[in-house]
Amino acid sequence: MKATVFIKPGKVEVQNLDKPVIEKETDAIIRVVRACVCGSDLWWYRGISEHESGSAVGHEAIGVVETVGSAVDTIKPGDFVVVPFTHGCGNCAACLAGFDGDCLNRDSHSVGYQAEYLRYDNANWGLVKIPGQPSDYSEEMLNSLLTLSDVMATGYHAAATAEVKSGDTVVVMGDGAVGLCGVIAAKLRGATRIIAMSRHEDRQKLALEFGATDIVAERGDEAVAKVLELTDGGVDAVLECVGNEQSVETALQVGRPGAIVGRVGIPQKAEMNTNQLFRRNIGLRGGIAAVTTYDKATLLDAVLNGEINPGKVFTQSFALDDIQAAYAAMDERKAIKSLVVVADK
Repeated sequence: MKATVFIKPGKVEVQNLDKPVIEKETDAIIRVVRACVCGSDLWWYRGISEHESGSAVGHEAIGVVETVGSAVDTIKPGDFVVVPFTHGCGNCAACLAGFDGDCLNRDSHSVGYQAEYLRYDNANWGLVKIPGQPSDYSEEMLNSLLTLSDVMATGYHAAATAEVKSGDTVVVMGDGAVGLCGVIAAKLRGATRIIAMSRHEDRQKLALEFGATDIVAERGDEAVAKVLELTDGGVDAVLECVGNEQSVETALQVGRPGAIVGRVGIPQKAEMNTNQLFRRNIGLRGGIAAVTTYDKATLLDAVLNGEINPGKVFTQSFALDDIQAAYAAMDERKAIKSLVVVADK
């Protein structure tokens, strides 16, 4: 089968690898229909983090179940599914508490989605069944369904952990796909004022379309001053969707006393001074998204009902054979998020 393989920083390529097979009774083999490139993939693509050369990559997909293990009885061959990157089992303490991103029984196998087929562990609960078949949906709807494998659920996790509620004023740090989905999530949860921090015109326009009410293009101290001026003292919740030091520091300063920061940007610094949290009663939560939990409870229905359209974060589309161009487009900021068409509907 064709699969995307990491070669070295700045280079990925499609190679022929062995098709995955059932290894555990909880597995399913998925024929991938659509995949995509994640902003977190750019970490190792740019050489910021280490990655093993020759390893398969990708962790977002939708597809059709081909075979299942003997312990899988809620999903069957032929089902159309969202394939979350989180592999929650549904039974452990983490999953039962609604944090399947931290599943205590997850397999380490969570990559290799940018391929014609993938193996998914904990399929019985972790996979999210979509009604019908891929051919029943428009390309736009398929794009939105694909975001449910990670990026939309991650944006929602930022809003949920920040406890965004009806009437809140919210700041969203980051104008990548996760930040833009955070805008959608904040609106979905009832926020009435949503301030998007963005310096890029195309992303600003999409943020406004998704529900942002204000745009702040400044950074650092200037950004803090602007938000405090706009809100007369700070916001109720902050969605931190970047992870770098400046974004986190800004997030901790734009909330009013008692605000909560929902952090989903992958940490880029090992240490953090938490004194600001203490002195202003600021809460800090977040982490790996509970993808299956959010999809089943809220997000799948919101997409199917047309309430949200997160698929608009895909601004360029590529065939699997053109995967290098898909990565380059995101690396060079020519695409907000790159869609990868793996197979016909």
